[in-house]
Amino acid sequence: MHQFQPYPVDLLELNPFTKISSEWMLITAGNQEKSNAMTASWGGLGVLWGKNVAFIFVRKNRYTKEFIDKEAYFSCSFFDKKYKNDLKYFGVVSGRQEDKFKISGLTVNFKDNIPYIDEGNFICLCKKMAAVPITEAHFLDPEIKEKWYSGKDEGNLHTLYVGEILNVLAR
Repeated sequence: MHQFQPYPVDLLELNPFTKISSEWMLITAGNQEKSNAMTASWGGLGVLWGKNVAFIFVRKNRYTKEFIDKEAYFSCSFFDKKYKNDLKYFGVVSGRQEDKFKISGLTVNFKDNIPYIDEGNFICLCKKMAAVPITEAHFLDPEIKEKWYSGKDEGNLHTLYVGEILNVLAR
């Protein structure tokens, strides 16, 4: 296991547009008995309801969604570029079919009973504040449905989760 130190959220220096959209993150949820993680390239960090928050989007068919819905906490783990292949793997393989941690070699660790990926550079440990299912009625731009929710993804819409960032861990 790696040594992490608490890191003040107000000292974070990162570009969320590249960190999330092109470098990606792993969202992890679950408990000591069972957890799962998935790659995400949609989301953000900011302030909402007077709290520092992370917001993530998870499709309704994702296995990790079951863990997020069941538990009160989730984490967002960010990595060095050398883990890009692992992140690709976590984005295309379901934890329903195989043990992604065992096969990838990435390790789940826990802080205050919140699972996170030990190989990450920095981690946001979050407590769920809101879960908002997105429906087609929410789309003000008609191109959204066609581009993101047609074909094999027809009807497989996202849920927006907002989590208060309780701790940031950095190596």
